[in-house]
Amino acid sequence: MTRSLLGRWFMRQHSRRAVQEIGERIGCVEGGEDVSLRPHPKLEELALSVAALFGEANDSLHDPPDGRLVAVFLTHMTSFARGRRGQQWQHRHLTMTSCQPSRHNGWVLKSVAVVALDGFSPFELSVPCEVFGVDRSEEGLPCYDFAVVAGESGPLRSDVGFTLHTDIGLDRLGEADLVIVPAPSDERFARADWPEPLLDALRSAVARGGRVLSVCTGAFVLGAAGLLDGRSCTTHWRHARELAIMYPTAKVDPAVLYVDEGQVITSAGTAAGIDACLYLVRKEQGSRVANAIARRMVVPPHRDGGQAQFVERPLAALSCDTLAEVIHWMQRHLDQQVSVKDLAGLAAMSPRTFARRFVQETGTTPQRWLIGQRVLLAEQMLEESDETVDVIAERAGFGNATALRHHFRALRATTPHSYRRLFQGSA
Repeated sequence: MTRSLLGRWFMRQHSRRAVQEIGERIGCVEGGEDVSLRPHPKLEELALSVAALFGEANDSLHDPPDGRLVAVFLTHMTSFARGRRGQQWQHRHLTMTSCQPSRHNGWVLKSVAVVALDGFSPFELSVPCEVFGVDRSEEGLPCYDFAVVAGESGPLRSDVGFTLHTDIGLDRLGEADLVIVPAPSDERFARADWPEPLLDALRSAVARGGRVLSVCTGAFVLGAAGLLDGRSCTTHWRHARELAIMYPTAKVDPAVLYVDEGQVITSAGTAAGIDACLYLVRKEQGSRVANAIARRMVVPPHRDGGQAQFVERPLAALSCDTLAEVIHWMQRHLDQQVSVKDLAGLAAMSPRTFARRFVQETGTTPQRWLIGQRVLLAEQMLEESDETVDVIAERAGFGNATALRHHFRALRATTPHSYRRLFQGSA
C-alpha cells in the first residue's frame, strides 16, 4: 500500500486509536500519574496533521495498511509527541526500533573520533564523517558525539593539495568509544613515520576497552601500534603482502572487505571503509539503523564479499531504469512465490527479454536477487522478533525452515539460530 493510502486510512479511522497507542507506548507515567489512556486533544491533532502529510482523507478506503508501516508511523509520532526529536533513539525502548544502546559486553557506541594525519586521503577521511558525523536525529537515528582529531601538529595537508584545520588534539581519543584511522597518502604511507603520541593513544584506547577501526592502509598505523599482533586483519589488496611482511605476527587476509577482531576492526581499500562502519552500526544498533544510514548515503547496507568474522554476501546496489517498478513490487511481495514468467508479465516483456534485462540492471538473476532479499528480510526478523524459524521462513518467502536454513547458510555461512544468538544474545 502506498504512503498516500496509509495516510488516508489512518486519518479516516485511526487517529483516536493512534493517540491511545501512542500513550501506551510512551508509558506517560510522569509524576506518579498514569495518563496513558487519557484522551489528549493535542496528540489527536498531531495524529491528524501528520497523517495528512501522507494524503488526503478518502472515505472509500477501508483496507488497513501494512502493519509494519503503521508501527513505524506510530513510532515517529511517539517521538514527536514526547517532544524529544533530538534525543538519541538508542536510549528509547520502542517496539519497532532496534536501536539498543549496545548488544555486546556493555560497550556503547556514542563517541566517535577520526584521526587526520598530514597527507590524509580525503575520501577515506570523509567515510567516517558521513556515517557518524551527520546529525540524523530528526529521522529517529542516533546522533553521535563526533570529532575530527589532529593526529599530529599541523598543517594537515591532503594528498590532493588542500589543508585541514582542527583544534581538537589527541586528548579527545581518551574519551572516544570508537577511534577511526583512515588511510594516509601513498607518500606518507611509504615513509611510515607515524607519530608516537598517536600510537600511544591508540594503544590506550584499546587498553581501556574502546575500539579502533582502520580504513584501507590505516591498518599500517594500527600495526605500528602493535594492535595487529596475533589478530586477523585486512587492508587494501595491493598492500596486503607488505602488511604481512612488515607485521609478521598479524594474520592478514587480503580477500575480505573487513575483519572484526573485537576491539580491532580493519577494512580493505577505499569504499570498504563504508562497509566496515555500517557493519559496526548494524552490530551494535541493529539493521534498521544501519539500513537507514545506508539509504541516506545512497549505498547498499551490505556488499558482496566475505569477512573473516562473519561472512555476508548481500546484493550489489541497484541501478534500475526500466525495471524499477517491478523490482519495487518484488520487494513488497517477498512472501509470494513468483516465476520469471509472472515478473515478465508485470514488466510487459517476454520472459527471455525480462531475464536478460534484469541481469543487465541488477548484475544478478531474478532468482538470486529474490533469495538475497529474502535472506536480508529473514535477518531483520531474526534480530527484531521472537518468531520461530518456521514463521520467519514463511513470511520471508522460503516456504519452510529447511529452505531458509539452506539459503541462509549458503549466503551467511551460519545458521539462522546462530545468527539470532549473535545479534540478540545480549540485547
